[in-house]
Amino acid sequence: MQFTQITDDEQNMITGYAPDHVAVNGVRYAHSLILRPDRLLPSWPVAEVGALSLEALAWVRANPPEILLLGTGQRQTFPERALWRELRSQPWGLEIMDTAAACRTYNLIMAEGRMVAAALIIDR
Repeated sequence: MQFTQITDDEQNMITGYAPDHVAVNGVRYAHSLILRPDRLLPSWPVAEVGALSLEALAWVRANPPEILLLGTGQRQTFPERALWRELRSQPWGLEIMDTAAACRTYNLIMAEGRMVAAALIIDR
């Protein structure tokens, strides 16, 4: 799915999504990634929700956003209960959704000028 591109060269926009990739500013990434409006972690080693841990989000935790969007692949999948509780106790709002929805939501929240981060799982 191609998204309309908002032209602001200073921010990371999601410009496309398909089940096998996410495009950020026109560049395709075929593996999981984390992005913020001002930064990008292009190779995040979480390929499924079962591999998610608080430590895997250290990059986000170092500078917590207002809201963290967790895109869980082609289907919305919640992490195991103990981890879910830990994630909810962090200093951010947390939304868990499929990766396509997380991509759309990221662009909307970013366009509002809010500090958002999206941890996007690309499952294969």
